Amino acid sequence: MSFFIEEVINKKNLDAANDLVWEDFIEHLPFPGQGPGREGLKYALNSMFTGFPDMYWTVDEQIVEGEKVVTRFTWTGTHQGDFMGIPATGKKVEVWGVVIDVVRNGLFSESRIIMDTVGLLQQLGVMPGPAEQ
Repeated sequence: MSFFIEEVINKKNLDAANDLVWEDFIEHLPFPGQGPGREGLKYALNSMFTGFPDMYWTVDEQIVEGEKVVTRFTWTGTHQGDFMGIPATGKKVEVWGVVIDVVRNGLFSESRIIMDTVGLLQQLGVMPGPAEQ
């Protein structure tokens, strides 16, 4: 997973996903508008790159057992483009998450990603934070 994060996400190299992800990849919790398979994953990542061109992911912790890889991560970025219908705000964000991946024959075949979407929306100023309610 660390190689995927570095090569595909941090280097913004979507073509590298062709060598790292099964064509019929399954995203159990798809991003809004995400289609099926590897191309759907690339669409979701590209949407994030559009909204946060300086996005950078850090692996905070990783556990591997058999085919499963659990990664706790943090990503940072500046909201410089449209993201999920939200126009650029110029705000810097820091978002935590956990992803459970299944790796078969060296390729990512399944994924479940859980991110602090509420925290992201609060940092962008489109949802009130706990102190603002």
